[in-house]
Amino acid sequence: MDIDNLRELLIKNGYKVTKQREIIFEALKENSGSHLSPEELHDIVIKKDSDIGIATVYRTLQLLDELKVVYKINFNDNRYRYEISSEDETHHHHHLICTNCNKVIEVKRDLLEHAESIISNEYNFQIKDHSLKFYGICSDCQKEMRKNDRKNKS
Repeated sequence: MDIDNLRELLIKNGYKVTKQREIIFEALKENSGSHLSPEELHDIVIKKDSDIGIATVYRTLQLLDELKVVYKINFNDNRYRYEISSEDETHHHHHLICTNCNKVIEVKRDLLEHAESIISNEYNFQIKDHSLKFYGICSDCQKEMRKNDRKNKS
């Protein structure tokens, strides 16, 4: 989705196209893959327009989530994070979350396609979406831990 598509979607759904909404959307696009919290997004957008308040960011994210422009994701760190919805994805992609540094790594492959088919057939359940998160230690943190272990053994 680009800014023109966003404008059309807002107008079609009875919402105003505002400069603030456009700046917030563009910041999300520029930082795709970053899984931004509202506070992190606010830190980015105020560099472009210092009049954009945190409440505007929250309201805009809520609207963009309702319009399916963004995904609202909970990584169990007591705050929601947002990313732009991809037009070519029919499901959310999966995430690897490092419990040490909180890095989030996207897994682009749909790992649950076969499981969805089985569940759908066995329970006569029409699945609309799914989300899968793996929690563990990323390769960077593993390297750092090994390095620290070697230092401590010396």
